[in-house]
Amino acid sequence: QVQLVESGGGLVQAGGSLTLSCAASGSIGSINSMGWYRQAPGKQRELVARIISGGRTNYADSVKGRFTISRDNAKNTVLLQMNNLKPEDTGVYYCHAEISPVSGGYFYSYWGQGTQVTVSS
Repeated sequence: QVQLVESGGGLVQAGGSLTLSCAASGSIGSINSMGWYRQAPGKQRELVARIISGGRTNYADSVKGRFTISRDNAKNTVLLQMNNLKPEDTGVYYCHAEISPVSGGYFYSYWGQGTQVTVSS
């Protein structure tokens, strides 16, 4: 059993900053990737940023230069530092991870419960 617990969402004015945190716990053998997706009302869930084992990162074009993803492998956590936030960044942010169990084998996909980020204009 693996759990992803998110924290750090909230309400912020445009131009402000927030940091999201996600901690993975449970039966964790190894983690291939950790990242963040978001879903705005009436829209599909989209990738915001992710970091892959080895440190390679991917960002949505809309957040490049404003958001930074980082990972603490020892603590199985991932952070998303969000600067210069815009109203269009509003949505529910979900943590995602690809984790294989202690016994080894395939990487399974896990999701957090989501945290609301609201950016006011």
